[in-house]
This record gives sequence, structure tokens and C-alpha cells, in this order.
Amino acid sequence: MTATDPHPAPVPPRADPGAPLATDVRIAVNRLSRTLRAQKADTTVSDAQFSALALLHREGPMSLADLSRHEGVTPPSMTKTVTVLIDRGLLTKDDHGDDRRKVLLDPTPAGRALVVQTRQRRDGWLTPRLADLTPGERKTLAAATDIMRRLAAQ
Repeated sequence: MTATDPHPAPVPPRADPGAPLATDVRIAVNRLSRTLRAQKADTTVSDAQFSALALLHREGPMSLADLSRHEGVTPPSMTKTVTVLIDRGLLTKDDHGDDRRKVLLDPTPAGRALVVQTRQRRDGWLTPRLADLTPGERKTLAAATDIMRRLAAQ
């Protein structure tokens, strides 16, 4: 019991009490990530394709080189991803403007709709589960989310 929360939520036991915290965090994050990734509006779009499409939706049009850099993959690998998205009508290539050798990649209306629908599905899966948590658990999870963002940025 604390001064701020007279009824703190019980802390569940770690999956393997002998395992290091790094192992428990990695396993939990991977399981949740896998479950959320499965909530795509179109399951034929790969995770890499969706990630590139969602980045362009969020950040706006960018060149293949910039997209590759943001996603942490090589330009040849990103070319394959982009080609599939263009062939499926989810992405367009537009003139860069200043440099005729470059193109800007931008989601089509169908690509934007896929990103929005997928985000809604993922939030729709997660929201009721978060609502089932106690206020203390939600507060702990919010703090953990900030910590995970910092870890991911390192």
C-alpha cells in the first residue's frame, strides 16, 4: 500500500523467475508485437511492406534512399518492397521536383486507407484489453511505454 494508491495492483510473477529481466521484457514485447502485427486489414501485405507504407503515411512523401534509411534496410531491399506496393496500387512514384533522377514515394488513397484500417484494428484489439487493467496497471504501463521508447531510441 502506498500513499498514492491504497490498493495497488498485485505484481504478477515473472514468466521465469530465474531469467534475467532482459529475457522477460524481450519475450513479452515480442509476443505483444506479434499479436498486434496480426491485426492487419490486409494480411497479404508483409510486415516490411506495411512498415514502409505506414512510415510514408505518417511522415509524408520521401525518396527511396530516405525511406531505406528510416527503415534501416538497404536500397535494393527497399526497392523490392516498394515495387510490390506500387504493383498493388498502394504506393505511387512522383517526380521529386528539384532532381529529375529522384522520385518521391507516396501512399495512394488505397494505401492510406489500409494504414488507417490497420491502425483501427490494432487499437480495437488493444483498447478493451487496456480497459480491463486496473488504474494502477495502466499507470505502470504508461510509465513502461516511455521507458521502452527511450530504449528503442538508443
